[in-house]
Amino acid sequence: MSERVFDVVVIGAGPVGENVADRAVQGGLTAAIVEGELVGGECSYWACMPTKALLRPGAALRAARSVPGAREAFGATLDAEAALHFRDKATSGWDDAGQVSWLDSAGITLVRGHGRIAGVRRVEVTTPDGSVEILLARHAVAVCTGTSAVIPDIPGLADASPWTNREAAAVQAVPKRLVIVGGGVVASEFATAFSSLGSHVTMLVRGDALLAANEPFAGELVLDALREEGVDVRTGTSATRIERTADGSLTISLGDSPDAEELHADEILIATGRHPRTDDIGLDSVGLEAGRSLATDDTLRVLGANGTPVGTEDDDPGWLYAVGDVNGRVLLTHQGKYQARAAGDVIAARALGQPVDDAPWGRHVATADHAAVPQVVFTEPEVAAVGITAAQAEREGREVQVVDYDLHNIAGASVTAQGYTGRARLIVDPSTRTVVGATFVGAGVADLLHSATIAVVGEVPIERLWHAVPSYPTLSEVWLRLLEALGRDTA
Repeated sequence: MSERVFDVVVIGAGPVGENVADRAVQGGLTAAIVEGELVGGECSYWACMPTKALLRPGAALRAARSVPGAREAFGATLDAEAALHFRDKATSGWDDAGQVSWLDSAGITLVRGHGRIAGVRRVEVTTPDGSVEILLARHAVAVCTGTSAVIPDIPGLADASPWTNREAAAVQAVPKRLVIVGGGVVASEFATAFSSLGSHVTMLVRGDALLAANEPFAGELVLDALREEGVDVRTGTSATRIERTADGSLTISLGDSPDAEELHADEILIATGRHPRTDDIGLDSVGLEAGRSLATDDTLRVLGANGTPVGTEDDDPGWLYAVGDVNGRVLLTHQGKYQARAAGDVIAARALGQPVDDAPWGRHVATADHAAVPQVVFTEPEVAAVGITAAQAEREGREVQVVDYDLHNIAGASVTAQGYTGRARLIVDPSTRTVVGATFVGAGVADLLHSATIAVVGEVPIERLWHAVPSYPTLSEVWLRLLEALGRDTA
């Protein structure tokens, strides 16, 4: 077996792994990155990019139809074939040559194959031809293997060839009938996309609401919009058995009794959660449990069973890092890339004996994971949120002020769409007089989110926000209306 030595070895070449390696190289280190699939990872080929490309044509058509003068220029249906071609462009046709070229330009060595940890700072790579190469890391190994879709234990499901996000994102023919199991972000976005592409979509939601992690009004507005578009959303409903019949179609039972209702579909998409990809990466060789998320400190070093970085019991400063979805902190690409910037920088700093800035909000920590995570759900309407919700504040026993405003009353909404529907909420900490959470629901609210993220991260006082004048007539005027609803005396 051949051996090569690098300062840093990264397992997983998705956006997170790419950023860890890039920041380490920019910091003066050498880096190798190991990937057994496509360079660019889940986000580039089976998640963020293809799903948003699938969603965009329908969103654009709905936006045009909501404006008199524009609606008259558009036909009744979406061109599904053209939409799928647009998606293909977004994924570069599932060809990673462009991303491989970027790795080369960044000075990062790509090693194709399946990487497994084989001891302290040692990675074994089984290459596509079956040979094994050893990569030795002088300073750090970073696990950036992400997550995969969970397939629930429903009788018959495993034999029915269910879709996960991967099959749905890479679809080549739009099914006439699609059943989606789940009620979270993935389920809601795919329901929106496939409904606009022409599928008859049925959602089976075990709970009583969509987007349960968000403010309740977000799920309510999305549910109403999906039903208005013809999606059959069934809350409090679970599949009990799935069968792929001889003609290739699916029969889905909704109960165990002989007279239980049955649904018939062409495909079934499972969107019930994610599982960390740690089953076969050699964690047992360093005393960690396979199949679990890798808990870390805020510099993204993996913690051992005793709460200390792996290796410290041997006077090692902690050589193993877990970055992105695999650590279970926040399952969002942009947050994983944020972690990656901190991790790559701190690996370089520790390797070169430079000061480590690990105080809250310091250069080498991912503090925002705890207090200021932004997320956009690209449904119709969009949901954009950052920080805590009112329910989270209540669970944590935090005293907060909650202020709501109907986006329909904003002047900018009236010229955005006829009959605009939406809502905004601020969560304010009265002790610090700062915003600690915000949610916007409505068409085109995604670009409102970064202003709220800055307010939360920057802990901008309410009295100062009064001087941030929103442009007229835009949706951002909701900031003024929310402050007015909060009351100037509060500031």
